[in-house]
Amino acid sequence: MGKDGHGGGDGLEVPLLKKTYYHGNCPGCRLDRRKETRRGVPYTEFACMWLVTVCSTLPIQSLFPFLYFMIRDLHVAKQVEDIGFYAGFVGASYMIGRALTSTVWGIVADKHGRKPVLVITLIAVIFLNTLFGLSSSYWMALVTRGSLGLLSGMLGPIKAYATEVCRKEYSHLALSLISSSRAIGLIVGPAIGGYLAQPADKYPCIFSQQSIFGRFPYFLPCLSISILAVVALISCIWLPETLHKHNEPVDSNNSIEAVEESVSEPNSEESGGGYWSLFTNWPLMSSITVYCIFSLQDVAYAEVFSLWAVSDRKYGGLSFTSTDVGSVLALSGFCLLIYQILIYPSIAKAIEPVTLVRATAILTLPLLASYPFMTALSGFGLHVVVNCASSLKNSFQVSTITVCNILMNDAVSQDLRASANGLSVTLMSIFKAIAPAVAGIIFSWAQRRQTASFLPGDHLVFFMLNAATVVGLMCTFGPHFAGNRKKH
Repeated sequence: MGKDGHGGGDGLEVPLLKKTYYHGNCPGCRLDRRKETRRGVPYTEFACMWLVTVCSTLPIQSLFPFLYFMIRDLHVAKQVEDIGFYAGFVGASYMIGRALTSTVWGIVADKHGRKPVLVITLIAVIFLNTLFGLSSSYWMALVTRGSLGLLSGMLGPIKAYATEVCRKEYSHLALSLISSSRAIGLIVGPAIGGYLAQPADKYPCIFSQQSIFGRFPYFLPCLSISILAVVALISCIWLPETLHKHNEPVDSNNSIEAVEESVSEPNSEESGGGYWSLFTNWPLMSSITVYCIFSLQDVAYAEVFSLWAVSDRKYGGLSFTSTDVGSVLALSGFCLLIYQILIYPSIAKAIEPVTLVRATAILTLPLLASYPFMTALSGFGLHVVVNCASSLKNSFQVSTITVCNILMNDAVSQDLRASANGLSVTLMSIFKAIAPAVAGIIFSWAQRRQTASFLPGDHLVFFMLNAATVVGLMCTFGPHFAGNRKKH
């Protein structure tokens, strides 16, 4: 090559290679170096990440199928109609705890690493979820659930981790994996709760009334989830740290020549200004707003569905057992897995993100409005309709949440990604803390107005869920909504 930077005689300019320097003691640099040589999908890291996410998500809604019976057995409600009121606050306590600390956990992950936060969350699940199953009073149930929320700081950092543990071309696949694993955990968790709660009554040949599972009828599902969390904690051994820690001068012996990728993300806002700059990052904040509203609607639906399904038909319910609810949620989880693997990728490639969010929101409206009319059905036909409706609802929801997660991560650079996700989890947790409490109050009120002329009984509950859906749909028309930018 000549001095002018042109090749020998062919007149073509050869681009100069930049040097990429790797710090020998930096875990992020070691991972980047490995990604340079291993260009395929990191299946081991993805599998461990999937397991960690599922196990940390299982406790969130696992209590809903048996919460109605748990509140009844704790003898805190003076009337049957008041059970939904008290159940709402137990359901909200986890989200209140998480809302108080999610931003802090995001900042910790940006300063000290993603992996320690994942480990702390799993340890909290192992101990506090087990204690919740041993609750002998209403206040013990509230405190253990709230404490579990305080120490569950994984949701924000795991989204940042997913985009960093693999090469850029697989980052959207990683985020989709996180969304689907969370969705599966949020459905399989209640299925475990439904099948394994009250085992001495359901499986008397295996569990006696005098055993610990007879004296604490809601301990077995909590213990089962905690055991799975132990397995997930062990799998963290195979998860590398992704955060860059440059505390020493650059070692030139650790440099290699490579074509250096841009430090800033192509779709990110400028990271100058630190954490507070996130609040003026309008594509990020618009995506968080939509994310929070649909998350509120989703957790309210999860609580309402379980309460409505197990309540007596004279109150507008289906008179399902906790096992029936578990069966519905288990089948929904399986259908969701099939949808996420086989159907969603094709839809995501063909439809603009904002269009996908709007379409699922519009389809959700008639679906939710149909639920109160299912009480006219019975037997096999009822189970078929309820399973189909539940599967559709969860597929619509996971599509929306996946799009929002992708848009939020695309809106910031790596040095603020965990903080941005921590902020989104904090705000989302506030919405999710409000949702079960308000849903429980509305459900309890609806049980008392079965003969009202306007929106009688549970028609009122599902109307309010649709109102939240409409608000979320309207927010996608905002001028700053990041979904208008591109396909994902």
